[in-house]
Order: sequence, then C-alpha cells, then structure tokens
Amino acid sequence: MHRSLWLRRVAAATALALTAAACGGGDDEPETTETETEAPAEDDGEAAADDGEAEEEAEIERPERDDVLDIGYVLPESGPLAPLGPPQIEGVNLAIEDINAAGGVMGSDVTLNTGDEAGDAAVARDTAARLINDGVDGIVGAAASGMSQEIIQTLEDNEIVQCSASNTSPAFSEQDNNSYYFRTVPPDEAVAPIIANTVIGDGYTAPAVLARADDYGEALRGLVEEGLTEQGVEPVISEAYDPESDDFDALVSQVTGAGADSAVVIGFDESGGLIGALIEAGVGPEGIYGGDGIFGPNFGESVGTDITGMKVIGAAGGQEFNDRLNDVLDDSNQGNLIYGGQAYDCVIVMALAAEAAQSTDPAVFMGEVEGVTQDGTECTSFEECKGMLEGGEDIDYNGASGPLDLSGTDPTFGRYAIGEFTENGLEIVGSEDVDLSDL
Repeated sequence: MHRSLWLRRVAAATALALTAAACGGGDDEPETTETETEAPAEDDGEAAADDGEAEEEAEIERPERDDVLDIGYVLPESGPLAPLGPPQIEGVNLAIEDINAAGGVMGSDVTLNTGDEAGDAAVARDTAARLINDGVDGIVGAAASGMSQEIIQTLEDNEIVQCSASNTSPAFSEQDNNSYYFRTVPPDEAVAPIIANTVIGDGYTAPAVLARADDYGEALRGLVEEGLTEQGVEPVISEAYDPESDDFDALVSQVTGAGADSAVVIGFDESGGLIGALIEAGVGPEGIYGGDGIFGPNFGESVGTDITGMKVIGAAGGQEFNDRLNDVLDDSNQGNLIYGGQAYDCVIVMALAAEAAQSTDPAVFMGEVEGVTQDGTECTSFEECKGMLEGGEDIDYNGASGPLDLSGTDPTFGRYAIGEFTENGLEIVGSEDVDLSDL
C-alpha cells in the first residue's frame, strides 16, 4: 500500500484514541514519586496530582523588556527523564554559540538562563516562574508533555514564547492556551510507521507489540500495530503491561507461546526488566525494538544483560548535526542524540523570528515563528538566514531537524534516527524523514 495512504488510514483509525489521550492530558513519561509524571508523549508524560498538600506558587514579577533576546530552558537536569537532558541542553548551547558567533540578534548576544524540570510539577512551575522573573523572552522545554502542561498557562499569561523539542502529546495542537507555544517534534503518530518499517525491513514476520499501560503506551501500541498490519505483518500478540510491575513472567510466556520472532517494546526504564525476560526466554536482542523512551546509551543497565543488536527509534537531528552534538556530549552520553536537533532548532527559530520582527518582545516575534520556516528562500544556518533577512528576503529555515515548515504549533516534517546497541555503545545506524502532510 502506498505510504501516504497508509499514514492517512493510521491517522483516521487512531483519531479517537489520540483525542482521548489529549483530553486526559497524557503523554509518555515514566511515573515518579510525589508529584509524578505519567507517560510523556513519545518522550513524555502527564503530571499526576500532587500528594494532597497545596503547593505555594512562586510570585511572578516580570521585569521590563530590553533589546537583548534572553532564552531560558526548563529541561530535565535530574529526575526520571534525566537521560533526555544532555542532548537537548547541548543542542541549546550549540544554537546560542552559533547565533552569537554570527553577531547575535539585533546586534546583541543572546543570553541563556538554565533551569531543571526534574520530572516534578512543582519544580517545573518554580523554574518557569524564576526564569520569567529573570526576564527571559523564550523558553525551551519542558521535555515532558506533562511538565509543559504545568507551565504553558503561566507562559501564555506572561507572553513568553515556549518551544518544546520533545512534547509529542497530540493535545498541544488544539488546546486554547497555545498561542505562545510551538514545537519542533511531531506528535506521536509520526514515529509509528518508522518503527513498523524497521521491524519489517529486518525480515521479521511475527512480532509482539508490548506497551506500558498508559496514554502514551496504549496510543503508540495501537499505531504500531496498525502500521504493521497494513503492511501485511499481523502482530501475533499485542498487550499492555503494568509499568509498576517487576514480574513479567506471565507476559513473556504469552509472547513465546504465540510464537513471536521479535518484539516492539514501548516503555521507559521500567521496560528493562521486560526486555531482560524476553532475551532470557529466547527472543534475541537483535529482534527487540524500542521507542524514544529508551533511546539512551545507558539503557542496558536497566536490562541487566547484553542487548547488542537491539534497535531504538526516536526523533533526532541529521547526521552532520548529530556528529557535532556527539563531539560535545560527555563519554557517558555518546550516542544519546534524542531530540538534540529539535532543541537546537527551537532556539534558532526564536532568534530568526526576533530578527525578522526586529523585536525581542515575544508578543511581537511570536508572529514571525511560522513565517521563518516556510514559503521563502531556503537557508540552513542562522548566519545565512540572518543575512538574507537583512537583505529583505523572506526565508525558509531548514534546520538540524529538517525543513520544519511549521503550521500552528506543529512541524509538518519529522526527522528520526535509528540507533543500535553495539559493543561500543549506542550507535546511529540509519535515519528516516517523514512528511506529515501525508497524515
């Protein structure tokens, strides 16, 4: 079947499920203690209710604006999604470096103010309030969809531009308080065909699809199952698992009893126990596939056995940018490229929008965010695009994460990396681009 037709059918078949997920505020993040996150969308999750005690909200007193573009980030420096932090943080740093090397925005260097998301709703809210009080004009983050939902209203109320590199919950596309929000990663459904294509391309004909039992896992499980089926590969079993469980014997028995030759596992670190049990039962790591939730070089530590040959699929930059990002990541994060290109593009797009508007006021430059990514002359770096703007040209920024072509909150193009665990760590072995206009 032609891919664009398949993608449209996937979108239609899952619309109800995605709407339900959106209404629930869910995405795809691992659960945490106290103020928790549930399933961030492909990378994230929804924040659970606090432990019953009212949190004291930080007081916000936004300072007067100046002509300097001040960027902040709310990203996981700690907490359950900490593996998503390094590539996004370094992506932001590289963007600031490139912008300032090209003369900054409106003649001034862009500044950076940092902050932790921590997988904790109260921490994310306090960080956002502090950044607003410090005078930021734009914020990159949060990484988790649930954490972004905790701060999006405050940023809207204070007219602060927000860009997430990793929010994949479909909710953001249509909600009322998104007029200062955009993202450089597509919603969840874009990655499903790539996962299905990778499994089928490797020659497997009897896959199992296993997902954590939450909005993120259930929605993506349905999408992957549909994608496999539409291409003539019927999953032999498709089941959800309790992410709080550490006993996967019954589920693994179902998988082996069904004759599965491979498994797609949609989860976070908690899925390490499940993957370890699958390998012990005879499903080789070369036949196991994961999503962005386990796209990190240290995931093997949660499995407890050799996972050489296992593949993971998630949003990332192109090869040239990924090589550059790897050069600045520390040894423990080599190959951890998830969402790095998307974070880089968040900053570049905001800077180009401010240049196009000739204003660092978010209420003004937000109006240029879409325009600098579409319908103009293509350019691929801040320096090149800035020069064209100064010459009076309309620009179409094609960035580390692809053409973008933003429409409302969302890009209409997605770029994904396929990583494989090897003896030398997590290595990128392939990439695939998706034109979301086919969805």
